[in-house]
Amino acid sequence: MLATLSAEAPRFFTYWNLVFLATALGNTLVMVAVGCGLGVVAGLGLAVLRAKRIVRFAPLRWAAILIVEVFRRIPVLVLLMFVFFTFQLLGLNVRALFVGALAILLRSASLFAENFRAGLESVHPNQWDAAEVMNLGPLATLRRTVLPQAWPVILPPLTIGLVGMVKATSLASQISVLELTFAARQLNQRGFSALIAFGTILVLYFLLSFAIARLGAFAERRLVPKHRRA
Repeated sequence: MLATLSAEAPRFFTYWNLVFLATALGNTLVMVAVGCGLGVVAGLGLAVLRAKRIVRFAPLRWAAILIVEVFRRIPVLVLLMFVFFTFQLLGLNVRALFVGALAILLRSASLFAENFRAGLESVHPNQWDAAEVMNLGPLATLRRTVLPQAWPVILPPLTIGLVGMVKATSLASQISVLELTFAARQLNQRGFSALIAFGTILVLYFLLSFAIARLGAFAERRLVPKHRRA
C-alpha cells in the first residue's frame, strides 16, 4: 500500500490538483466562517429572545422557540435540499455555495441557541434579581453578570457543535458545491485512488477541526476563570 501511495503521490500532488484542493478548502472555510460564525451570533440572539427576563412579549418568545425546534430536528441533508429547492421554486438564481452556507447557518443557529439557553438558565435567578436591584437593564445584566457565569456551560458543547458543523459541510457536495468532499470525489473519478484522494481531505478536515478545537480551548481560557474550568 505504501509503495502504491509513494508511486501515485507525484502524479496526485501537482500544481493544478493543489489549486483545485485549495479552492475546495476555501469554499469549505467560507461555509464554516459564514454559516457557523453567523450561526453563533444568531444562536445567541434566539436564546436571548427566549429569555423571559429579557423579552416580555410572549409571541416573540414562541416564534424563537418554533424556529429552534424546527431547524434543529431536520437532518442537515434534508435542510440543504429544502433551501436549494426553495430558491429554485422562487426562480432565484443563487450560487450553490450560498445555499450551502445558508443551510449551515440555519442548522448551527438552532443548535447553538440550545447551548446558549442552557448556559443562561444555569445561572441562578438571584443573579438577575441582584442586577435589577442595582438598576441594570436586561441586556446590561446579560452582558455583565449572566454571560460571564454561563461561559463554562456554553463553551464546551459549542466547540463540539462547531466541529460537527465543519463535518456537515461535506453534505454540500450533494448540490455540487466545490468543497473538500466534492473535490475528493472528482479526483477519484479522474483515476486517482480513493485512498490518496479521500486520505488527503481527511487530513484537511482534521486540521480544520483541530484548529477550531484549539480556538475553543483558547476562548475557554480567556472567558472562564481557572477554578471553574472542567
